[in-house]
Amino acid sequence: MGILDSIGLTKKITRPRLQAFLQRYATEGRVLDVGCGAAGYKSFFPQLTTLDIEPREGAQVDIVADAHDLSEIPDASFDVVLCTEVLEHLHTPAKAIAEFWRILKPGGLLLLSTRFIFPLHDVPGDYYRYTKYGLQHLLKEFEIVELIEEASTVETLAVLEQRIGFQCDTLGFRPFKIFWFLLATVTRRCGWLITREYGDIRHQKPEKNILTSGYYVAARKRS
Repeated sequence: MGILDSIGLTKKITRPRLQAFLQRYATEGRVLDVGCGAAGYKSFFPQLTTLDIEPREGAQVDIVADAHDLSEIPDASFDVVLCTEVLEHLHTPAKAIAEFWRILKPGGLLLLSTRFIFPLHDVPGDYYRYTKYGLQHLLKEFEIVELIEEASTVETLAVLEQRIGFQCDTLGFRPFKIFWFLLATVTRRCGWLITREYGDIRHQKPEKNILTSGYYVAARKRS
């Protein structure tokens, strides 16, 4: 993968967009990063407390806990709860969302990203995919400040092609994965082919980005 990395073919298409979304909400306030992984957002959130379900090699995990049960954290403790690429891995998401609401200060923000059209990953702990309408329902106790699609329909096809390259063998020969990365590069430049999208097959309900790879959400705890 070294050569492909060096020429940019394996650069994840949507990663810069997530970074830009989070940067808009950068704050000096107290932030809890739920499912922190490698804890890559310290530059945006200097007062970052990290939480994961288990210790992570090479990363500092301040709190080891399950997102469904944050009882060791007092009510109204954080200005921001950050939950990136975690929601689809939670078996009872409503329970975790209720915990996020509890530990946020009044007026605090929940920042999350999650998957819609995306392959299985990190199995077997991969449970759900979310539409924007499902997220609105799940976050009904919050005021949704921003809910945006991660990628357009055509860009999502490119994301899927790239993931095939990452997660599949092609004709039994590992270097053949370059086909999928090249295809993704071409596909993402073809967005002009789609002029209008609909949420039904009878073309009666205009919609946008019907195949988006995921969503970014900023939701405020009502005071």
